[in-house]
Amino acid sequence: MRATSGRREVALTFHGAGDPGLARQVLEVLARGDAAVTVLAVGTWLARYPGVARMVTDLGHELGNHTWSHQTMSKLSVSAQREEIVRCRDRIVALTGGPGAFFRQSAAQHATATQLTLAAAAGYPRVLSYDVDSLDYIDPGPEVVRRQLRSAKPGSVVSMHLGHQGTLAALPGVLTDLKNNQLRAVSATRLFAP
Repeated sequence: MRATSGRREVALTFHGAGDPGLARQVLEVLARGDAAVTVLAVGTWLARYPGVARMVTDLGHELGNHTWSHQTMSKLSVSAQREEIVRCRDRIVALTGGPGAFFRQSAAQHATATQLTLAAAAGYPRVLSYDVDSLDYIDPGPEVVRRQLRSAKPGSVVSMHLGHQGTLAALPGVLTDLKNNQLRAVSATRLFAP
């Protein structure tokens, strides 16, 4: 949920779904702004647009697992939850050669004990949560997204979404605000590195 390294870094993490053209624009703005981010991809998005996995990594960002179909995990049986994790993992492996850096459960800020166990068994010893919610998924407008991110502190993990025009519009201001607060946007792997 938060890193405790003391470094002036935050992880911008993105729910990977939506129009691939818009996703590319978001990821390019971030790359030009010297921001590395973590995209937690939904498996059905990767299945529909297999090129997005390489797009993420080719632009210098990190890829992770955000379940196969983005259902409310806590409402699924244990076997169905396992299938959501494993099926997305297998798709990421097929596209990139590895399972992705992190798992994040869908439709909840925090993973349950069962989800932590299932993720670990699927090869994800670390499950990523967040302490700052951009609210961009409800399309509140760029200024609201920017205001939400002003609460980010060193070590924060921010939840954002690729498939929203307001997110793209907010990013230049978000990156300026981070820079003005002497915060650097890094991948989740970098944020949690010793």
